[in-house]
Amino acid sequence: MPPLPCAIRFVGPLVLAALGACADSGPSAPLARAPASATAVAATSDELASAEKMRAYIAALAVHVAGDFPFLGSAQITQLEAALAKGGADPLQEAQLRYSLGTNLLRVGRTEDSLRELEACHALLAQHAGGVRPAFEPRLEYEIGVACMRLAENRNCIANCNGDSCVFPIRGGGVHVDRAASERAVGWFERALATSKPGSVEHNSALWLLNVAQMTLDAWPDAVPVPLRLPERAIRPPSDFPRFPDVANATGVAGFNLAGGAAAEDYDGDGWTDLVISDWDPRSELHYYRNRGDGTFEDRTKGSGLEGLSGALNIAQADYDGDGRTDLFLPRGAWWNEHGKIQPSLIRNLGGGHWVDVSYAAGIAEPGYPSQTGAFADYDLDGDLDLFKGNEGSPVNPAPSQLFRNRGDGTFEDVAAAAGVVNNRYAKGAVWGDFDGDRHPDLYVSNLGGFNRLYRNRGDGTFEDIATKLKVAGPIDSFAAWFWDYDNDGALDLYVTTYKQADYYRLAPVVASVLGLPHDAESAALYRNDGKGGFENRASAAGLSPIALPMGANFGELDNDGYPDFYLGTGYPGYDGLVPNVMFRNRGGQTFEDVSAAGGFGNLQKGHGVLFADFDNDGDQDVFEEVGGAFPGDGFRNLLFSNPGFDGHWLRVTVRGVQSNRGGIGTRIKATIAERGAQRAIYRTVGTGGSFGANPLTQHLGLGDAKSLETLEVYWPKTNTTQTFRGVPLDAHVEITEGDPTWRLVREGRTKLREDEQ
Repeated sequence: MPPLPCAIRFVGPLVLAALGACADSGPSAPLARAPASATAVAATSDELASAEKMRAYIAALAVHVAGDFPFLGSAQITQLEAALAKGGADPLQEAQLRYSLGTNLLRVGRTEDSLRELEACHALLAQHAGGVRPAFEPRLEYEIGVACMRLAENRNCIANCNGDSCVFPIRGGGVHVDRAASERAVGWFERALATSKPGSVEHNSALWLLNVAQMTLDAWPDAVPVPLRLPERAIRPPSDFPRFPDVANATGVAGFNLAGGAAAEDYDGDGWTDLVISDWDPRSELHYYRNRGDGTFEDRTKGSGLEGLSGALNIAQADYDGDGRTDLFLPRGAWWNEHGKIQPSLIRNLGGGHWVDVSYAAGIAEPGYPSQTGAFADYDLDGDLDLFKGNEGSPVNPAPSQLFRNRGDGTFEDVAAAAGVVNNRYAKGAVWGDFDGDRHPDLYVSNLGGFNRLYRNRGDGTFEDIATKLKVAGPIDSFAAWFWDYDNDGALDLYVTTYKQADYYRLAPVVASVLGLPHDAESAALYRNDGKGGFENRASAAGLSPIALPMGANFGELDNDGYPDFYLGTGYPGYDGLVPNVMFRNRGGQTFEDVSAAGGFGNLQKGHGVLFADFDNDGDQDVFEEVGGAFPGDGFRNLLFSNPGFDGHWLRVTVRGVQSNRGGIGTRIKATIAERGAQRAIYRTVGTGGSFGANPLTQHLGLGDAKSLETLEVYWPKTNTTQTFRGVPLDAHVEITEGDPTWRLVREGRTKLREDEQ
């Protein structure tokens, strides 16, 4: 995002127009003017009534969550405080009450009160030996250390936040100024290590956090005994990758929130990519950050129509009504099981930064099922976008998934049962992709704690699950997923993350993975498409075996080499989940390199909605992450990693459907470049990336060391036609309209001078 180095020169619009005129398909049009989305349209009376009904519904929900709602409510604290005040409990019963109260106080953010109760509980147990010991006793010292660490984060990373705060390995501005809480944490972790068996999950978890605590005190590695010290290579893997500075504070998008989603797009049609951010707490607002175009954003939520439409863990986006404006979908109720029967929102973009909730008018609000994932595609190839909503079903809380077929008049009908995609499992990710190249988008559903689904589209409105047949039904503990062509061979591959389920010490497999010790967690899957209808799991060969605990996840282009990279946000809700978010750089479609430490991406806080976007239109993608935990006491600020710039060329492509859906979702792009005396193809499929975070629909293609862009091909599945363009310049943003033989220049590019050109 900073200004590009002096070895870059601007190419004026006349020169670019001349280049476009050389295209075989005809001259390019003049520079694009602001699209229709820059002008607001009026909502209908039915839409306005729908929006007010949803606001009233969310307002009532916000009142309800303050009670006994999972994760967010405080009713249990009131009950426990009353029981303690009543007295009469024996010492072990009192210890149990204080432990339960302490853990709940920590959950809602009363951290110092929590520590008081947990330490009082520890003292009671020490004074009263014998009897039936409580089940929590072996982990109590560890949990007190965790509470101390949270207090240290509150007093340092939050109260005195800077670009180094909570970035692993902790150094520089990340070292704690207020040392007291971290020093207390060290003592408790040392106790936990002394009373746990080396190599056990309890021991490994305390070992990790002891090392982190000493880093916050600028005492690592010397203050950690060698047998307990993390290896240097695990802390700082060698890499020549540059650092991406976090500029969220400087640009105005840092905010402060709990877990939520993020989506990026030019929502107001002024040519600059904006942000919408959600928070899963129904008491917290959505935020619409308008990009000013000067390196900063302004919060334009007030007056936008988004007020009161809160409470979503994720955001999906698409132009569902074909008016040229990107709309939003907000699933709700994730993780809340029987409490999660909550209605979602479909929010129509009116243009000019204005919105209206049309959920009831569109027919998707009822019934409400717990969900955190939704994905748009034209599954029936009728020219408009349909919506799959993956719901969290279980034997105790049935929640069939829904497939909302777009009727083309602004309304939808649920055809999941007839189509055969009800899933009836605990869906955490859903993505569309034509993996077999038959034009019809197929659907992958990632199910936590059960087999995943690969629903092959038969082309007649129905699907068949072939996940087991093609050996892509795992991992069992899966979460986010996406289709992509990571090796640029023209066939869509599949990446599926894992999320280890356990009651306590969930970070233990991460530590074991770092230390090279045995663990029982599944690795993520990288299913390479063989181009013949089959897949092979290449995760181990590609260097993707290390264990992480990701929730938010997405892919994009860091270095403009044409091979997609990806970022994993660590979403594990426990306060002990202080493990770094992970960035992987794609090395030529063969292997991946962990550049988290080198690039400054390894924040220790909870990462959720992740997206890649070129926010300053300088030709490289920046990375945004919505950060914050599940509990009211685990809020944090967002991260915006500014791309320092690389030598690779690039191209941004916006496609506009005419017979196909307007946003071109599912359209395939192929750029053939001349590079180092040979030709290379780079492939993209139009979509928003992964299943937890939404990239812009405009596709960013890194073109590496290209000397020229030989051809740009755009394939439209609905009409089964391919448009081919020549003379398209490097380092430019172009727009392709279905059926139009010319390409249109949206923004003048920047051409990078090679050493032999200077």
